[in-house]
Amino acid sequence: MVHRCTYHIVWYPNYRRNVITATVDEPLKKNIPEVYAERGATIVELETMPDHAHLPAECDPQYGNHRLVKQIKGQSSRLLRAEFPQLKSRIPTPWTNSYFVATIGDATLEVVKRYVENQCNV
Repeated sequence: MVHRCTYHIVWYPNYRRNVITATVDEPLKKNIPEVYAERGATIVELETMPDHAHLPAECDPQYGNHRLVKQIKGQSSRLLRAEFPQLKSRIPTPWTNSYFVATIGDATLEVVKRYVENQCNV
């Protein structure tokens, strides 16, 4: 099967709190590519903001981006709660149950990458 399914995924911490600080950002950006590599998916770009994360990525449509997002949020939640116990006192779980996902259609990957990279400047 041949496919090229690229999705723009955005997810948020509970209560939209600013939990993705500089110290949390580094382990998070290390963990997420590992999860993707285990599932044979490809990250186009990854950018975090204090209150959300952007992740344009490619994955097998038969596997489903919902499974991938669930695994990313689950593994990163365990990692963050183990490495940063102070997060437990601020919020019960790091991520909300919901997330945003859209297919990247007419926009080129370069346009989407620039958009995500520029989120820090907004």
